[in-house]
Amino acid sequence: MKKIEFGRKFVTENLSLFRCPICQQPFDDVVGYSLRCPERHAFDLSKKGTLFFLTKQANNEYDKSMLQARHKILQAGLFDPIVDAISTYLGPDPERILDVGCGEGTPLARLLTLRGGKDTAIGFDISKDGINLATQQPTGAFFCVADLARLPFNDNTISTIIDLFSPSAYDEFNRVAQAGGRLIKIIPNSGYLHELRVALFGTGQKNSAYSNEKVFDLFMTHYPNASIHKLTYDFLVPKGMQQDLLTMTPLHWGRGRQENALQLVDAIKTITVDVSVMVADF
Repeated sequence: MKKIEFGRKFVTENLSLFRCPICQQPFDDVVGYSLRCPERHAFDLSKKGTLFFLTKQANNEYDKSMLQARHKILQAGLFDPIVDAISTYLGPDPERILDVGCGEGTPLARLLTLRGGKDTAIGFDISKDGINLATQQPTGAFFCVADLARLPFNDNTISTIIDLFSPSAYDEFNRVAQAGGRLIKIIPNSGYLHELRVALFGTGQKNSAYSNEKVFDLFMTHYPNASIHKLTYDFLVPKGMQQDLLTMTPLHWGRGRQENALQLVDAIKTITVDVSVMVADF
């Protein structure tokens, strides 16, 4: 099936999930390859089977090189234990899953494979380049370009929201979530990519450590009854992918690098993944 035909089939079968980001009314019709609302605002499916829901220019810091490097590293398994952990918080019944800031789509695709393909899943990102990469994933998920602050989804339609290292819009999450649903947010802890930080900046420097305190506190302010689960593991960096590991993160923009930083990065054999899996019920 062509990607645009898959996209049309998905939005036709799941029309109740979507609402117009312009007038906030539920879409009520699919005409050809166009999604339309009662006010006749129209959003056309791309040849890749995606929808572009942005209504204004968006600032996107992730360029193609970052996304391609991220794709290589995630395909090599960097986040697989995180995906495994996420799957343990999902029930046996089919879910409606929303992946916030899905990027190039590997974690969502692997989660759906673990789940046996029984779920209805949407991944969105502000990066069109990221979404174009995501459409290459062997998955039944639907991908779109959308604004976190103006989600193009109807109230009370999503059973599980996944937020893996992405910004959050908790008011919007609360709006689209079903009663009895859940939010699974993953944030990096202080040990995340520790070896990479030390290689770039040395020890005891401003950028050689990371704090998630502000992100953690904001989440807990909104969901004081959430459960927090620490997950730490070592990932063996495949030979030749050390520079991809660097390029996939905002760390490669950092100033104040050591003079021999790139050589030290090339010498990294294993990298620490240190995260908190934060689970809140709606």
